[in-house]
Amino acid sequence: MFFGTKDTGPVADAVKRHWVDTHLPAWARPYARLARWERPIGWWLLLWPCWWSVALAAIAAERPFPNPWYLGLFLIGAVAMRGAGCTYNDLIDEDIDAQVERTRSRPIPAGQVSRTQAKAFLVLQAVIGLLVLLQFNWFTVCLGVASLIPVAIYPYMKRITYWPQFFLGLAFSWGALMGWAAVFGSLSWAPVVLYLGGIVWTIGYDTIYAHQDKEDDAVVGVKSTARLFGIFTKPAIFGLYLLATLLFGLAASLADAGPAAFAGLLLGALHLAWQGLVLDIDDPDQCLKLFRSNTLYGWIIFGGFALDAFIIWM
Repeated sequence: MFFGTKDTGPVADAVKRHWVDTHLPAWARPYARLARWERPIGWWLLLWPCWWSVALAAIAAERPFPNPWYLGLFLIGAVAMRGAGCTYNDLIDEDIDAQVERTRSRPIPAGQVSRTQAKAFLVLQAVIGLLVLLQFNWFTVCLGVASLIPVAIYPYMKRITYWPQFFLGLAFSWGALMGWAAVFGSLSWAPVVLYLGGIVWTIGYDTIYAHQDKEDDAVVGVKSTARLFGIFTKPAIFGLYLLATLLFGLAASLADAGPAAFAGLLLGALHLAWQGLVLDIDDPDQCLKLFRSNTLYGWIIFGGFALDAFIIWM
């Protein structure tokens, strides 16, 4: 039965007293946890490259603001496809999740939902994502379909390479291509460079996130850049964030952005520098806090791009 779930309580690292756990009916909570609705940082991180790209396209097209219809579609699509991706990831990683303290309370290893129920929920979310995708031009639709390749291979990478964060970046930064394509029906160097910057940024923030599990990962054989960098994580984070900032700046230049966009990038760079300075890789709670702070970084960059589009239009 699709509704025959078992609510054994929140996932260990979820936001406490979230509306998922306090307002949803008991049968629906395991599905919400599969989709990570109680952890919105995931869909924000998926959404930001989309919104940045739409805003950068507005600058290049000399339009006063990013297309609100596209922003809304990408928001819905990010929530749906992030949920679908998490559900798929949990199906692949059930055995690993059961051995890691932070993840053994996830719905599948905890027995809250069956694998069949999870697969049905995965299909439902994917259908919603497809309906959103079909609202765009056909070039963007084809790009969206192509994004399924990095999404499909990502969960397996932690088993074979110390760079699974790179493959996560390939998937999570895909929106940098999609937003521009939605506006212009084609690609140029600006969104491609924005995409490359997004990949590097993703490696940085997810390395911080992965330090929460490094001990368990070592026991079960899961690889990550957190384990690869080890005690050299702080300089690696500074290097990654610097490279991401340079690539974002180059993308803005290629789109003929003005001072407001670069001011936003400067403020964003200060935020990233703060993350690197205060990072304590042996404090899991702080690693999670710094990881979540990238929502603010996303707003800073988007705000700079959106303001610049308006100033250029004036």
